[in-house]
Parts: sequence; structure tokens; C-alpha cells
Amino acid sequence: MTRRLLVLGLLAMSGVAALAQTTTQTPPAQTPPAQGAGRGGGRQGGRGPALPPMDPPKNWISPKRPKELIEFAMMTWPEVYDAIHHQGKTVALLYAGGTEHRGMQNVNGGHTLMGHETVLEIARRLGNAIVLPVMPYSSNNASNQQTGTLGLTPEIEALVVERIAEQAIATGFTTVVLLNDHGGSVTPNTNVARKLEEKYRAPEFADKNIHVFYADRVYAPAQDDYSEKVLKARGLPVSGHAGISDTAEMMYLGKGKNWVRTDLLPIAYQYGPDGKIAQPAPPGQGRGNADPNAPRFVASGISGAQGGVGDARKSSEALGKIQYDMKVDYAVKQIQEWMATIKK
Repeated sequence: MTRRLLVLGLLAMSGVAALAQTTTQTPPAQTPPAQGAGRGGGRQGGRGPALPPMDPPKNWISPKRPKELIEFAMMTWPEVYDAIHHQGKTVALLYAGGTEHRGMQNVNGGHTLMGHETVLEIARRLGNAIVLPVMPYSSNNASNQQTGTLGLTPEIEALVVERIAEQAIATGFTTVVLLNDHGGSVTPNTNVARKLEEKYRAPEFADKNIHVFYADRVYAPAQDDYSEKVLKARGLPVSGHAGISDTAEMMYLGKGKNWVRTDLLPIAYQYGPDGKIAQPAPPGQGRGNADPNAPRFVASGISGAQGGVGDARKSSEALGKIQYDMKVDYAVKQIQEWMATIKK
């Protein structure tokens, strides 16, 4: 009996030792999947290594699909595949919008809403482009007073833009164009476009003819010319934020959608400490009030430019159409001129 118990005890101890050895063994090193492989690539939805693309069955594309298919989020994957491989739509447009307060009269999603309509028209005019989902956040900071802004850091925005651009390339697009509706996106877009364009000029990628470009004229150049050639030419105030430029464009693009609370236009201006419309700053001085003892007041979120006073009261759909058309025209011309320089 004693011998039997001893044998059983030794067997139990050897089993524990074997289990311990099994559980403490270092697993073999695994090489992470390359770009476009593993979970992110391959013809079987990510199973196995990346393989050359195959045409999906023709009956996977609905004959009842919309006539205009230029928006990635509103297409099925076979429709995207067909657009890239059989319709020559190899340009991806990545537009940065934003969520930001825009005066008491405009909804906070203005950057994204305007950006969406603008980039759709750019794609229509180009004829060979697909619109990626407009980014709803850009480099900015929230406020507990003007409670309409949700922002990213420039570093985070750059990471997101770079990742989505690379994903577009992995999908099959050979050209990615970055655009923006908010000033905070200028630096991230500039840096990402430069970084990726340099990457894809390396010898190992040379035969792929992949390009990444930042089309900046849709933002500052178009806005600056609008201020000079349209607003100043008509004797209208030039605002830095939430003035006629923003408000009029939202009125035009958002007609019937209540993007602008037009009943508030009569009071849509920059306020001073007395609760009345602010006064222009003296030449050479900014509008900030550094006196901590000055009367505190709630800023409207409408700001001036070049020492002027922010004022959106004379906004109109007609003025908004001019702004919108200029942005589209400037972007299309710049993109087409740039693409002419990279053709084989």
C-alpha cells in the first residue's frame, strides 16, 4: 500500500513538473504581417498573405446602384473595386473637416458639412476621384465657454491622416490628395504629404507610381481672394471666424437644412464689453483685452481680421455660392496642374 502511494505521488509530481515546463516555455517569435498582409490584406478579407486582387463576380454589383458613385462610404466594396480597376478612379480625396464653434448662428459641424459638399464637387469635376469619409475632427482645443469645439492635437491628426492615406494606397488608390477646411490641418497635411511623397519616391516603390499631395489652395488662397475680391470690393466686413465667409457658405450649402439659424443674423457680430458691437482695434494693435479688471463678457465666437470687427449680419446665399465656387475652382485647378506633372 505504501509503495502504491509512493508511485502515485511520484507520478503526480512528474506531471506537475511537465506542466510547469510546458507553461513556461517561450513561444516561438512571430513576424508581424507586412503592410497589406495579415488581417489587413489578402483576397479573403485578411486571411493569409496579401495576394493579387481578383475581380469580384459581376452579379455582385447591383444594376440598381446610384448613377453617381464617388463617395467611398456610400459604395459597396465591389463598387469601389470596380471604380479603381475598371473605371480609372485611382485618386482618393481625403478632406479634413472639423468640429468647432462658429458663432451663435452656425452649427458646430460647419467645417465637416462644408468640406463634404466641397470635396464631392471637386471629385465630380476631376472625374477620376473617389471621396474618402471627411474627417470630423482636426487640430483644435475645446472650451468650457464656447462649447462647440472638439479637437485633436496636431500630432494625433497627422497620425490619423497618414494612416488613412496609407490605407487608401493599400486599397488600390495610386494617388491620395489631402485637403482641409480648418486652419489647424495645414501643418499636419503639409508634413504627411511631404513624408509619404518622399517614401514613395524610393527605388523599391518607383514602379508603383504612388503619389501623395496636399492641395492647399482650397483653404487660405481661396479665402484670402474671396475677402479681397468679393467682400472688400462690396464694402463688406472681413471676418477671421464665423463671419460672412463661413456663414454665407453654410447658408448656400445648407439651404433647407437649418445649418444656420438665420433668425439670429441680426445679432451675429463680435461683441464688446458693453454688450454692443465691438469697435475696430487701433492700427497695429490686436483685439485682445489684457486688462484683468476689465468687465467680463461672453464672446460670440465671431472674430475680426486685420484689426477689424467680426460681423456676419450681411451674409447671403448668393455670397456663399461665390465662396463655394472659388474653393472648388481653386482646388480642381491646383490638383489638375499637379497631376499633369506626375504622369508617366
